[in-house]
Amino acid sequence: MNLEQLAERLVSWIRDKVVAGGGKGVVLGLSGGVDSSVLAVLCHRAFPQTTLAVIMPCYSNRKDIEHTQMVADKFSIPTRTVVLDSVFDALLKVLPDDKVDPDVSRVAQANIKARLRMLTLYYFANRLKYMVAGAGNRDELSVGYFTKYGDGGVDIQPLGNMLKGQLRELAKFLGIPEPIINKPPSAGLWEGQTDEGELGFSYDELDRYLATGEAAAELKKRIESMIAASEHKRQPPPIANFDV
Repeated sequence: MNLEQLAERLVSWIRDKVVAGGGKGVVLGLSGGVDSSVLAVLCHRAFPQTTLAVIMPCYSNRKDIEHTQMVADKFSIPTRTVVLDSVFDALLKVLPDDKVDPDVSRVAQANIKARLRMLTLYYFANRLKYMVAGAGNRDELSVGYFTKYGDGGVDIQPLGNMLKGQLRELAKFLGIPEPIINKPPSAGLWEGQTDEGELGFSYDELDRYLATGEAAAELKKRIESMIAASEHKRQPPPIANFDV
């Protein structure tokens, strides 16, 4: 399947899933990264009149915000901007500030940002009768590199079977600006944060493992451990069976 056929199939899939779910269109978070940029273009092709990209900075990198506007302007995608800084600050003020490991605290606060964005997207989705599309790729979903009920809280995942390398190729085909494609992947959760820095390996290494099952022994062990530990994030909550 060539890239044009792939794009057409994804556009058709998005349209079919939204219509089947009773939605009138699609809302998505536009972060300035390659994944959300590809998603925005595909959704806009599926629903030219009823796609909304929401830009949700929360102490975000200014360059990322510039990149969101770059994509929106180039492809004429409607946007709304909701600045979450003050909401994030207000929530932290009322939450307990127990003394825990700084790294644990930082992750917990980063997850709040992702969940505030989820709430914001569903606010628009409810008002407009749209469905929420997520930009998770196969790499991230496989190892659980997403926030449960945050960026993982969506109605559809059009890119969920695509490896990161495949997404970059599709981004080039769609005409996503080169600075977005080439910058280090980051969720922008704190200053200097990068996806590969947190994961402890590169997307190329993860792509290779997911595509072929091949990796160095230690890397393979780490990836498989992450897949097992994050299984609960990919499943609906278990329901107790009282017949047992």
